[in-house]
Amino acid sequence: MRLDIYRRPEHDGIFSYLAVPEGKPIPQEAINTDWEPAAKALEVDDGADALPDFHIEQLPQQIGSKGYAITGLKDM
Repeated sequence: MRLDIYRRPEHDGIFSYLAVPEGKPIPQEAINTDWEPAAKALEVDDGADALPDFHIEQLPQQIGSKGYAITGLKDM
């Protein structure tokens, strides 16, 4: 699968990340934050459960239920 990755600053130089399927807009419930593009058309193995570089866990479950996946801030 291919994903577009966005980021936003949190604190102390740490970023949270949002992954959406390539070419899809950021969903309405997440658009109220200033997301900056971080990676376009990132190739991700279809069997991947996480994106460790972006602190995203349960990738297929999040995308399946919400249409996007986001960093878990408690995991950072």
